[in-house]
Amino acid sequence: MDERFRRLLPGTEPHPRARVGLFVDGPNVLRDEFDVDLDDVRTAATAVGDLTVTRLYLDEHATPGLIQAAEARGFEVVVTSGDVDVKLAVDATETVVTEAIDTLAIASRDTDFKPVLEKAGRYGIRTLAIAPGEHGRSDALRNAANEDVVIDDDASLSG
Repeated sequence: MDERFRRLLPGTEPHPRARVGLFVDGPNVLRDEFDVDLDDVRTAATAVGDLTVTRLYLDEHATPGLIQAAEARGFEVVVTSGDVDVKLAVDATETVVTEAIDTLAIASRDTDFKPVLEKAGRYGIRTLAIAPGEHGRSDALRNAANEDVVIDDDASLSG
């Protein structure tokens, strides 16, 4: 049957892509030793669905240039005066429990986010751990997530 008409028939609507919430731990991902580009982080997350939340968390030492570049790439930038990890974890958990997403993607190398991935799993949310390079990979995050991706130094993705 012609795809244009199938969409008109009741019960034959195509399944929408997963709604993805992407939360990026800026201080742990955007480090010189990893050479990670925010576009690569976005690509890793969009491989599993459509981004409905795209946030980059930074501390008060973030440069205006970094904030502007992230906003130009479609990230909502959250600057905290305290611990970035706490704000990101609370926001990600809130997004999980409000059923605003189908997949939670966390880009970090910090094992502090393991409980967030586990909580998301208990709510039936798929999880994705995005690591900033092989040396930035957290085994705890990888093991807690349904899927994991490493952003290699040569800007390619591996899973």
